[in-house]
Amino acid sequence: MAVKTITIDMDAYRILDAEKRDKESFSRVIKRVLGNACTAENLLRHLAEVALSEEALDHAEKSVGLRKETLAEYRGLDEV
Repeated sequence: MAVKTITIDMDAYRILDAEKRDKESFSRVIKRVLGNACTAENLLRHLAEVALSEEALDHAEKSVGLRKETLAEYRGLDEV
């Protein structure tokens, strides 16, 4: 495996060192912390894992609707 030497200041070193887990290399820390950048590609790759089901969306829509009705009644807007 090829390696590259870099220079960082002491503040950056302390931050990096604080992120280290037991027996973890600095290379591994950098990959763990910075390797999963928030990109559109990563979002699309994991979208199925975070997407809500139709049932959950229906439930949320009903909940929001109930809140609107309750708020309108509270403010006396249901008569408008």
